[in-house]
Amino acid sequence: MALVGRPNSGKSTLVNALVGAKVAITSDTPQTTRHRLRAVIDRDDAQVVLVDTPGLHKPHDALGEELNRSALKSLEDVDVVAMLVDASKPVGAGDRWVAEHVARARGVKHRVLVITKADIASADQVEAQMEAARRLAPFDDVVVLSALEGFNVDGFYESVVRLLPEGPRWFPRDMPTNQPIEVMVAEFVREKVLRTTFDEVPHAVGVQVEELESDAKKNLTRIWAVIYVERESQKGIIIGKGGESIKCIGSEAREDLERLFGTRVFLELTVKVRKDWRRDAAQIRRFGYGEGL
Repeated sequence: MALVGRPNSGKSTLVNALVGAKVAITSDTPQTTRHRLRAVIDRDDAQVVLVDTPGLHKPHDALGEELNRSALKSLEDVDVVAMLVDASKPVGAGDRWVAEHVARARGVKHRVLVITKADIASADQVEAQMEAARRLAPFDDVVVLSALEGFNVDGFYESVVRLLPEGPRWFPRDMPTNQPIEVMVAEFVREKVLRTTFDEVPHAVGVQVEELESDAKKNLTRIWAVIYVERESQKGIIIGKGGESIKCIGSEAREDLERLFGTRVFLELTVKVRKDWRRDAAQIRRFGYGEGL
């Protein structure tokens, strides 16, 4: 099953709620998701492989184009597509564009409309969104939920399970995602950058893990990662006065990483400039962003 929708429609928050663990990063910054992440919902009655996709949007650079291709490619090899619509924002041209792709996706057997963020919308807003969104494409079911509050998340899961064909368990029961650990580490660091910076800086950030090693005797994981930006001025913002900003980023990321690894974590972050990397397809794919990886 794939989740698609406009940026900030709540896809990654829903993924985490369904899995019951943090596997996808979240923030208020549009296009937070850059990887086509596969998460595994494993319960006694079923195992559902869930594909979280970048938000579909009008691209302004090569990175945006690559993210759109990644999201649209996810429609090619799934049985069910769930289209997410934010209950607090009127249905618009962006939703119509997403729905057109959902409606004509070949191979998709079922489509579910999901009205998200019901916790921050009035009953009238939710009703209006459902009526407007129903007209966008033929849907087999409609679900209203709040992933943040846990409202009707199980209802959505049950709806999807009813629509999916029977098959084997493809993943081990203790495997919440098939995402490489280095990618998860890089994303957890990038999430903290998104949450501590502003304006254009979050969009210009890419993170790569240079080295990762485990020391079982000391119950310690050591990580060296680089935060890349496009301008010297952006580098200064991330480092902050006296290094305060990057210290905050590292401290907050370390908390998530210690939960991920179940060990103490040593995390060393450096910041480097890679000029205009978002306009260079080769650079984009070195970061692992896009449908080709």
